[in-house]
Amino acid sequence: MVTAQPIPDILSPEFAANPYPAYRMMRESAPLIWHEPTKSYLISRYDDVERAFKDRDSAFTTDNYNWQIEPVHGKTILQLSGREHAVRRALVAPAFRGSELEQKFLPVIGRNARELIDGFRGTGSADLVDDFATRFPVNVIADMLGLDKSDHARFHRWYTAVIAFLGNLSGDQDVIAAGERTRVEFAEYMVPIIRARRDRLGDDLLSTLCRAEVDGVRMSDEDIKAFCSLLLAAGGETTDKAIASIFANLLLHPDQLAAVRADRSLIARAFAETLRFTPPVHMIMRQAARDVEVSGGTIPAGATVTCLIGAANRDTDHYRDPDTFDIFRDDLTTTTAFSAAADHLAFALGRHFCVGALLAKAEVETGVDQLLDAMPDVRLADGYDPVEQGVFTRGPKSLPVVFTPVS
Repeated sequence: MVTAQPIPDILSPEFAANPYPAYRMMRESAPLIWHEPTKSYLISRYDDVERAFKDRDSAFTTDNYNWQIEPVHGKTILQLSGREHAVRRALVAPAFRGSELEQKFLPVIGRNARELIDGFRGTGSADLVDDFATRFPVNVIADMLGLDKSDHARFHRWYTAVIAFLGNLSGDQDVIAAGERTRVEFAEYMVPIIRARRDRLGDDLLSTLCRAEVDGVRMSDEDIKAFCSLLLAAGGETTDKAIASIFANLLLHPDQLAAVRADRSLIARAFAETLRFTPPVHMIMRQAARDVEVSGGTIPAGATVTCLIGAANRDTDHYRDPDTFDIFRDDLTTTTAFSAAADHLAFALGRHFCVGALLAKAEVETGVDQLLDAMPDVRLADGYDPVEQGVFTRGPKSLPVVFTPVS
């Protein structure tokens, strides 16, 4: 008698090494799993995760963020709903799209990319993670906010602690303590800067947040501090891993790398496919507002739901040949990939769709474009195979490359 292969636990070393076979088994034979260590239900099929994110029928909420993210960020826009959420989102969203993004922040993005690339463009080798990806988005966010980039090491330490807290599925007490310390330290750093900026407004994003007003509502110092904390962590970690992953995927598919090098408009396609194939964030939690029927059974009211983005984005019922990286696939729409109408799940969907998606797109397009100019024959260092690491967030920890220096 043939028995079904057991599905590796999401906290196991086997899962961490390569979660994709486990994701496939979940989708096919166990689309709803009660996971005792995290006290949550795991859902893995595209339709179920999409429903949880879009929440058209008010079955899912973000009430779980009260304990999941508030201890490190304070109360953020992600926890709000209804009119309160709509007003707060209207206060921050304009800075991340349209003319505000193009006129104010594209030059900031380009300048920060050049500064980092200048550090290695003449050397013939680089680690695209250490030398670029981990530094670039944090530098951009600090520059956008008008903060001192010499504090980069502190910013990086803070967002690393926050991401570790959010991904602390095993409940490590040291990680919890470090995350809670980060909230205090960031507030001590940021609140005096916010108060000083209110007295001397400028053209930076922090000033924009200080002066923003919708229907008579303005953001408090605490609102702005919490949003900046969220921006630093979410914008830093995800774009960091996205840039590393897009290069890893292209370097492992030289024909697609050559196509992108020849036609830079394909960078957006490569980014969208990277978000589907190797998303930076593999899990986002929601809470069931009532008993909810999903594939495999019923999630009871009040239960925490772990939405497995990494599994849903490779669902064979939604994508053709989903375990293949293909920037030319016709079942992923690039024109909507960075909007709430996206047909991948890496930025979530619905009213809580990532407000910084277009900023991430601008950073990736600018960074990849400049890197390809600086490294026209870039290839992986001999003998190196890029390996993803992480469970909650995931990406290459290192990406050493060699190239002929361009004078």
